[in-house]
Amino acid sequence: MRSFFCTFPLEAKAMARSFMLLALAVAVVGCAPVDNTASTASASPAASTACTKEQLKLLNPGKLTIGTDKPAFEPWFKNDDPANGQGFESAVAFAVAGELGFDRSEVQWATVKFDSAFAPGEKQFDFDINQVSITPQRAEAVDFSKGYYTVKQAVVAVEGGKYAEAKTLAELKNAKIGVQVGTTSLAAVQGIIKPTAEPNVYNEQIDAVNALKNNQVDALVVDLPTAFYVTAAQVENSKIVGQFSSTGGAPEEFGLVMEKGSPLKPCVDKAVDALKSKGELAKIEQQWLGSAAGAPELK
Repeated sequence: MRSFFCTFPLEAKAMARSFMLLALAVAVVGCAPVDNTASTASASPAASTACTKEQLKLLNPGKLTIGTDKPAFEPWFKNDDPANGQGFESAVAFAVAGELGFDRSEVQWATVKFDSAFAPGEKQFDFDINQVSITPQRAEAVDFSKGYYTVKQAVVAVEGGKYAEAKTLAELKNAKIGVQVGTTSLAAVQGIIKPTAEPNVYNEQIDAVNALKNNQVDALVVDLPTAFYVTAAQVENSKIVGQFSSTGGAPEEFGLVMEKGSPLKPCVDKAVDALKSKGELAKIEQQWLGSAAGAPELK
């Protein structure tokens, strides 16, 4: 908006007419509106290219280095090979890389232990992706991107069990459900499923898992990442009945991890936002964490 105010002393009787004309001419020039179009236009390209790969401060010039743990488990990665672009987090990593201007040949992977990723100190990656939940305590030591995945709850049951083939949350109303105390899973059971019988609440997650093993409960409710682990390593012949969104409280989110004070953070955040707005993150989630991964949505 252009708004200009000029004042002039009116001492015409003391001034010669020629001086008045000269002063007026100078004043008009001095108070003329400044057109910022040219400066804005010239600044705009710089602003728009601030996150191009040529301007990013990278661990290895020209290469985007992404860290994750080994082994890299499914469904987050496929065949223990983060570089193949398969699995939820591999796909997310390459999508973020693409938004930053990198193609597959310009991305390299580094093996980083889970707890090392968010420990204080220098990092041997530009960002790390490894199901790291964003917490205030961790954020004191590292920078997190905006969340790329909001953790959902999941129902686990033994194959052949009464509720193993449930397709809706309503079908679980009469189930005896096991859950750990003080968790978002317990809040989801009480607030979303609302079973007719009080859930069996355990102090430790392993106790809830053992209750499912021993047929003391019909189903177990845990977060989806834990559900994948339970079915893969803890309870034989178990399956994920389905996943569902919980409400109430701050949602748990996974974030890309960067060194504290990383200059990449604004650009990585911009990339995550772009993938969200275009619906790409939702597509990747559905492909790798949905029915294909054995975790259909329970409505």
